[in-house]
Amino acid sequence: MSIPDLAEIYRRYIDCLNRQDWDNLGTFVDDDVQYNGEYVGLSGYRAMLERDFREIPDLRFNIKFLVSDEKRVGSRLDFHCSPQGKFLGVNVNGKRISFSENVFYESRDGKIFDVWSVIDKTAVETQT
Repeated sequence: MSIPDLAEIYRRYIDCLNRQDWDNLGTFVDDDVQYNGEYVGLSGYRAMLERDFREIPDLRFNIKFLVSDEKRVGSRLDFHCSPQGKFLGVNVNGKRISFSENVFYESRDGKIFDVWSVIDKTAVETQT
């Protein structure tokens, strides 16, 4: 059995997010997914992403770079968007901002089951 190409699976996952194709999120994310050390499950993960898109109508995930091995993906995502109201506790109120996220994923059977995310809040604060 061949090892899944996690980099390609990840690119398809990001495409799924950008299309807001929530019905197919489970193709890429395990039912028992954890986010920053906390169990959220697929439904909680989906709810978090749906909320992000409601609060940031022009949200788009842009892969700056990514590395992967047989079980893990590491990615730097760039964002250029206009969050409504507060974002990360900062009053953005629709102003267009740019920031990055460093995120690491661990997979099980080709699906994401552990996510560790760090967003550059300082970049957001310096633009408001």
